[in-house]
Amino acid sequence: MPRRPRPAALAAIVLLHLLAIYALARAFAPQQTASVERAVLSAVTVTVETKQYEPPPPQPEPDSGAAGEEGRKAVPRPVVAPVPAITVKPAPPAPRASSTGTDNSSGARDAGTGTGAGGTGTGTGSGAGGTGQGGGIATKPEWIGGAINNARDYPRPAGGRQARIGSEVVVKVTVGIDGRASGCSVYKPSPDPEADAITCRLVEQRLRFRPATDASGNPVAADFYWRQRWF
Repeated sequence: MPRRPRPAALAAIVLLHLLAIYALARAFAPQQTASVERAVLSAVTVTVETKQYEPPPPQPEPDSGAAGEEGRKAVPRPVVAPVPAITVKPAPPAPRASSTGTDNSSGARDAGTGTGAGGTGTGTGSGAGGTGQGGGIATKPEWIGGAINNARDYPRPAGGRQARIGSEVVVKVTVGIDGRASGCSVYKPSPDPEADAITCRLVEQRLRFRPATDASGNPVAADFYWRQRWF
């Protein structure tokens, strides 16, 4: 009785035939073979838009810096109090202890305690001329390296990869003076929370930035918004 070929031998024979057919197709029909290869590879890759996301401008805050203008000087109305028909002179207060003087009270007196217009104040002031470093941010952070463009970085969702196509997530990170991202948070979520968390982790691990600078050209930490889209 002839021996049946083993499954491993059959698989090797089939593989050799497939390789021979692929080689012949590459030799005699290279364009058609290349189009088939691109169609197969497009099923496992994604395209990423790397444009920087600009968040909406913050609402302006009320100015609490300089002091306000001087108020208008008040001038009293020309009203004269009516003279009472009978004037009653109040009795002077009697001293608490008898003595030989003529005053109703004893001891020295301090300066008056009226409202007055005090001298130069010593309060907190309006803070119009601070002496801190200040200056704000002159240039924003800039993405210069790293990418998130492989579909294998994200697990397959319940409805397949087609369920994620067309959606996007925007994450917010802080770019330090070393050009690395940290403190990632989801600014605009996608329908897939798991993919959003993976995007945060990959931004911190893979991407590199040129840090922001102040008016003097020194690197400073600043926020950066990264948009990840799935196609």
